[in-house]
Amino acid sequence: MERVYTLVLLCAVSALGQIQNVNKVSVTDRTETELTFQWDTVDNDTNYTYELMNGSGQIIEITATVPVVTHTVSSLSPGTNYSFTLYTVSNETQSDGFNFWAVTVPSNVVNVVVVNRKETEMTLQWEKVNNRNDYTYELDYRDGEKPPKPIPSADLVEQKVENLTSGTEYFFTLYTVFKDVKSSGYNFSNVTVPSNVDAPPIVVAFNDTDVIFKWNTSNKAYNYSLENSKTSHENINIISTQGNEVTGHISGLNPATNYRFTLYTEFFDARSTGYNFSHTTSLSRVTEVKITRSLTQLNITWNKLNKNNIYDYILSASNGNKTYNGSSEGNEITHMYSDLTPGTLYSFTLFTQVNGQRNGYDFKSITTINCASFTWDVTNSSINAIVNGSTNITAKNSAGNETFPVNKNTVNLQKLNPGDSYTVSLWFYLDLEKLLQCSHNLTLVPNSVLNLSCTHFSGGYGLAVIWDLPNGVVDVVQVDVDRQSFNLSSNTSQRQEVKNLQVAQWYKVTATSFSGAMQSKTETHNCQTDPAGVIAGVLVFFLLVLIICAAVYLWFRYGSAKRNKTSKPPPVVSNVTKKNYKPIPMHKFPEHFRHMSCDENRGFSEEYEDLSSVGIEQSNAAAFLPGNNNKNRFSNVLPYDSSRVHLTVNDEDDSDYINASYMPGYGNASKQYIAAQGPLPSTVNDFWRMVWEKRSQAIVMVTNCTESGRVKCEQYWPLDYSPCLYGNLVVTVKSEDKAQSWTLREFNIKNKSSSETRTVKHFHFTAWPDHGVPFGTEELIKFRGRVRQHIENSYSAGPTVVHCSAGVGRTGTLIALDVLLQQLDREKEVAIAAFVQQMRLCRPLMVQTESQYVFLHQCIMDTLEPKVVALSEPLYENSDMIYVNAIALRKYENGSKI
Repeated sequence: MERVYTLVLLCAVSALGQIQNVNKVSVTDRTETELTFQWDTVDNDTNYTYELMNGSGQIIEITATVPVVTHTVSSLSPGTNYSFTLYTVSNETQSDGFNFWAVTVPSNVVNVVVVNRKETEMTLQWEKVNNRNDYTYELDYRDGEKPPKPIPSADLVEQKVENLTSGTEYFFTLYTVFKDVKSSGYNFSNVTVPSNVDAPPIVVAFNDTDVIFKWNTSNKAYNYSLENSKTSHENINIISTQGNEVTGHISGLNPATNYRFTLYTEFFDARSTGYNFSHTTSLSRVTEVKITRSLTQLNITWNKLNKNNIYDYILSASNGNKTYNGSSEGNEITHMYSDLTPGTLYSFTLFTQVNGQRNGYDFKSITTINCASFTWDVTNSSINAIVNGSTNITAKNSAGNETFPVNKNTVNLQKLNPGDSYTVSLWFYLDLEKLLQCSHNLTLVPNSVLNLSCTHFSGGYGLAVIWDLPNGVVDVVQVDVDRQSFNLSSNTSQRQEVKNLQVAQWYKVTATSFSGAMQSKTETHNCQTDPAGVIAGVLVFFLLVLIICAAVYLWFRYGSAKRNKTSKPPPVVSNVTKKNYKPIPMHKFPEHFRHMSCDENRGFSEEYEDLSSVGIEQSNAAAFLPGNNNKNRFSNVLPYDSSRVHLTVNDEDDSDYINASYMPGYGNASKQYIAAQGPLPSTVNDFWRMVWEKRSQAIVMVTNCTESGRVKCEQYWPLDYSPCLYGNLVVTVKSEDKAQSWTLREFNIKNKSSSETRTVKHFHFTAWPDHGVPFGTEELIKFRGRVRQHIENSYSAGPTVVHCSAGVGRTGTLIALDVLLQQLDREKEVAIAAFVQQMRLCRPLMVQTESQYVFLHQCIMDTLEPKVVALSEPLYENSDMIYVNAIALRKYENGSKI
């Protein structure tokens, strides 16, 4: 486009002639709407004026004030060619004019679009500027490089840029050109398509849902994306870039699925054409299961694969399949097989299933066995049995652990230590795993004592029994002489003195070794007391004969007259002496207690002495029968025939005897308790037999097994939670709860013959010294409360078994406390002496010491006045030297402390 402007320069006319034009006009600046001109004044005269005239005749007057004139013409149109005339004017006279042309800057393009791009070229597109066809375009890029020819105008201009580099950002400037005048330039950038990876991706690791692969790249600025045949797009987690090698990770895939992947290189918004490759994900299998085994159950647990819910699981066994849906809650799945056969090997396959594909894991397991169910043949040096469900056996004692094979289900352990206790464990070797099938505690038969012999002493009235201990383990040696039985710990001297025998008499002496519940063959030796006193005895005999003859003569001579006279028969004396003790009302008991305590407990001493002979005339013949004598722990504590507990006799070898007596309870309960001695090694089976036959549901133990280094009671329950066999009964410790002064246990007892199982509570008070009393009354009163609560909750239970060592002292005190507190609660009175008398009519020496008798009163007192008693000193003496029962004291000296 061209437009004509006339610039008129006016100046004064000189006297010499025509006014001169300017020599040259320069364009010093131009924009789309303005042109700036500059020229030198004519003759360097600033008195001239100038006129600018455009094609429409408009005149702009310009005054020259400096030698160089600058003038800007504005309000022009972009990209237009303008024609100007510049006149010099002076005194209304003008020059003939200086003509020149000038072009304004054309406008920039509005927008450039990339309509196509490849790795080495891209095609640009834009609309022509101002609908001008006379414009051309010039494209600068790559540090000023441009195409060799101008770009002609068109309605929609396209320009292909070639010979580019892949994956590169280019910066462009697009100029609009009119008559060699360029616009300010339109700046934009864009990128070429990046190249694909240089080589096929290599899969370096994969599992069910993840793939890790690596590839080479020529540009570290590239990003990457992945498409597959199952999902539209996946982001790749770039794990590392080392040199030109890139490692990527894709997750969230489906197991056992074939994927066709396309790996794209991305640079800004451009993606490569993509590199295609294939991969199939795996289907893992469960490789580990946890199995909890029992006699008839196998509890199988496994973790979900990758903690993922997409899998289903099929547990296959010989009896069928069990399917579990993986979408269940939690990360663990459990299945229990029940009603299985003990000691049986079972095979399983656990399949992982997804997308119709399976992968299986094979494993085996075996149910446990019950060691107590087998018949164990135990001798003094061997253990033999026929077992099943095991491949090896271990026998562990204090010296160590030995392993033996099980050959054809036969256990044959030889050269064992006599009398020693072994933990026998049966094992099953399954592949590389050693499975414990069961454990059982067995004690070998101890060896018999050696060199049993006797010497006499005490003027012929005593024998000293001497023996040597055999090799192996011996806990107790039981010596029997003339119905007297002595139990001696193996770590005491091998000598037992027996007193109160007759002179020059032969006695059968037996000695038996015990280890746990096992006893050796009994050794027998006949011994004679010292015959030195026999001669003196003969002389005394003749003297007695003479005296008797004289008495007979006198009786026949002088007594005939009296024989004809009638006289009353001598009075019949009852075998049982019983006194009448009155109960003490509750409100009078504190005064009664203080009265009895005066003069150093004089009242208690006198009342206790009155009870010393109660019941002692009663028969206890059963305790002396052959085979029963060695079942008594102490020779002076024997049950009366009238009140002893009878066991059931099933065959000729059984005996109905046990050192235990029925004891009365509160009210009319004549057999609410059984007072028993602590079991001996040889009577443990009888003890459990009594508990089963009398249907007892509670055992109260008020002694410790060992006190002051002496065995007070054989431990008659299992050492741990492994079942133990006692006769025909299998006893298992179900629970054990230890407190400061007592331990509470619960036993399961199973009869092997009938398979009946019962539960028995075991109340064990551990803070009661032998022959003494507890330090305070509070703990024993609380303990009694627990026992009483259990008895009242067991409506169908048999008698409660209570025992200490001998079954009289601590046993009698605990039974009396239970009954008297019931009487105090219901009748508001208490008859302590009367009930102790009642107990002694059923068993000798019940409440054995005076200190225990006073302590019983103290318990009643503390129940009535707990706050007052807490501030006072106890009135009982905690001493094991108080034995006021004179008759029992003489017998006690011949035995051991109870």
